[in-house]
This record gives sequence, structure tokens and C-alpha cells, in this order.
Amino acid sequence: MLHPIRNLGSRILNASLEGGTHELAVPPPISRRSFLLLAASLSSCSVAAPLAQPGTPALKTAANSKYRIPTVHGPVPRNPDNSFGANFSSSAGLSFSRVRVPGNFIAMTFDDGPHPHNTPRLLDMLRARNIKATFFVVGNCVDLYPQVVRRTVAEGHEIGNHTYTHRLLTKCSDAEITSELTRCRDAVARAANYQQRVLRPPYGSLLQRQREMVRSTFGYPTILWSVDPLDWKRPGPSVVTSRILAGTTSGAIILSHDLHAPTIDAMPATLDGLLERGFQFVTVSQLLAMKSDATTAQAAAATDNS
Repeated sequence: MLHPIRNLGSRILNASLEGGTHELAVPPPISRRSFLLLAASLSSCSVAAPLAQPGTPALKTAANSKYRIPTVHGPVPRNPDNSFGANFSSSAGLSFSRVRVPGNFIAMTFDDGPHPHNTPRLLDMLRARNIKATFFVVGNCVDLYPQVVRRTVAEGHEIGNHTYTHRLLTKCSDAEITSELTRCRDAVARAANYQQRVLRPPYGSLLQRQREMVRSTFGYPTILWSVDPLDWKRPGPSVVTSRILAGTTSGAIILSHDLHAPTIDAMPATLDGLLERGFQFVTVSQLLAMKSDATTAQAAAATDNS
């Protein structure tokens, strides 16, 4: 007999594939963690057929010609051009949920992609607003959709490591963690000749000892978040927007997921609302570099005053 979670997942998936007309029996109660794992499996990139095989030589995918960015009241605001460095110090810190920075700078992050349709749609929105984001990608999705990763890199976004199969790393051995991160790193290198610099562990779960091991082995700081709209629960675009706008302050790292279509639907109002409030978007590495620069300046000032 199938485990209740797997049985429920297969029944939901079958119902959705058949038009969602079948009524499901009341499922047995499951824990939040089990629900997260079920949601991740049902939303997995492996459900969709790959658009191209790994190794596709094209440097960039075409924009989604059928998609039109929703009209916002007045002109679409644009993030200011910037030339901030992204070379943060190796002593910047072990893990971050936010960063103390000198200004209204924030980092928008998207987990669990690339998705063959949602990610290109999101890239259209970001490009229209001159925003650079950080994408924490899952390696097996990268192997399915390398052309999406190539476009993401070509348009100036940062790619972070989110493991190869989205495993709960606190239950993994050091060797298994090393394998997960290495396989994701190599998938991104194959797809876009890009070297990742930051890690976000699936579910935000990584023991302190594991964080230290990852930093010493790969050089990755662990990136968590300060704003979580709980978009994986699919509360609706307006709720996602309101939660992000309400929770964002200077130095925030905002969590969202580009495999959920309602999250992408929420982004025009979210991004425009943040820009209108005076926030400037940078990548996670740029945010960390600002912290490093501020620390260096403070140390120099202390030396001068001594």
C-alpha cells in the first residue's frame, strides 16, 4: 500500500490531469513538514515536459510573445541603474536573513525554478523594471530547462544553489549534502558557464554545523529571508503583494517562488509598490557586499580615531 501522502499526491495529480472533476475523499491528517514535502513534489519541475534537452547551444531563449505585462496605473516604475559590486568578503558572515545596509536596498529572491513558463514570464516583468533578482535554482530543473537559466544569467540576474533534488538537508549526511550542492553547481555551470556564490537550503533548514561545513567546502554563505509571503500556500496574488509590501524594510531579503503562477501574477503590483516606496533592488551578493563595505569603512574610521 502506498504511504498516505504519496497516495494523496497521486490522486490529486491524476484529478488535475483529468480536469479536476473527481472528488477526493478526506485525506488523513499530515504534519506541516509532510505538507511542504507533498507540495514540493506536486509542484516539481519534473511534472512538465522539458522544452529542450540539456546542452542546447542557444545562448538565450526568446521572450514569451503571448504574454503581456499587466497595465499598472501610469508608467511602469524602473529600478535605478547601479554598478554596485558583488564581491562580498569571505568574513562577511555565515548566514543571513537580512543585511544591515546604508540605504533602502533590498534583495528579491525566487526559489525552486527554473520553470519553463513562469520564469520567462517573471523575467519579462523584471526586465521592464530594470530589476536584478537572485534565483535559487534546483539542479534537476536546470538540467530540464537550461535555456531558461541561460536567459536568466544573460539578463544579469544572480543564480544561487538550492540543491539538486530539493532534499531536507538536516536529514542528510555530509557526503549527501556535498553531492546535492555539487550536482546543482555543475548543472548551472553546464547550462550557463556560471559559478554560484550563495546557498539557500530547501525549507530554510540547515544545522549550524552543516552551515559551517558548506561555507568551508564551497564558500557559500547560507541565505535565508526576512519576508515570507507564504506564497506556497497559494493565498492569491493580492495577498502575496500585501504581505511583501507590509514586511519589507531596508536590507530585507524577500522569499518567493517562481514555480507558482499566482506568485508571478502578484509581481507587477509587488515590484511597483516597492519601487514607489523608494526601495532599490540589488542581488543578494550585492547586498552582502554592501554589508562588507560598511564594515570595512567602520573599521577604518575606528582606526583613524584611535
